[in-house]
Amino acid sequence: MADCVFVLDANIFIQANRTYYAFDLVPAFWENLIRHAKNGRILSIDRIKQELDLGKDELAEWAKNKFYEWFVKTDGEDIQRAYSEIVKWVNLSNQFSQPAKVEFAQCADGWLVAYARARNCVVVTHEVESTTTKKKVPIPNICKHFGIRYTDTFGLLRELETCL
Repeated sequence: MADCVFVLDANIFIQANRTYYAFDLVPAFWENLIRHAKNGRILSIDRIKQELDLGKDELAEWAKNKFYEWFVKTDGEDIQRAYSEIVKWVNLSNQFSQPAKVEFAQCADGWLVAYARARNCVVVTHEVESTTTKKKVPIPNICKHFGIRYTDTFGLLRELETCL
């Protein structure tokens, strides 16, 4: 898997900042994200940046000033097609409530997975698969259905460590 590109969910940035990799505690984590982004291994999408911007905090500033060039656009036709397929699957699913489907259509999650599907990336998220949840559409459920690989921060770091 040495050639894979990882596309990061907002919760990867947010949880790292708020807990175990806070900017003041582990600046090397954030420096490594940039280093791996420069090497073409890590990126995120424009819609995740929009979510981070809502925070108006140190993370939003970091995204704006340090990581901005690795929030890629989701306007490609291949991404739009993948997104349409994902939304169709979610809307046809009996598992999720109507409010969950509406929320899904308004957030970045579907676009994140669509980007990964269209561009053959690995999704990095802290969400976990659930066959019983009704109130949210978990990213891993979508990934599993469409055959998209996903991992969490620790899986990401382990894979990147082998590529140093």
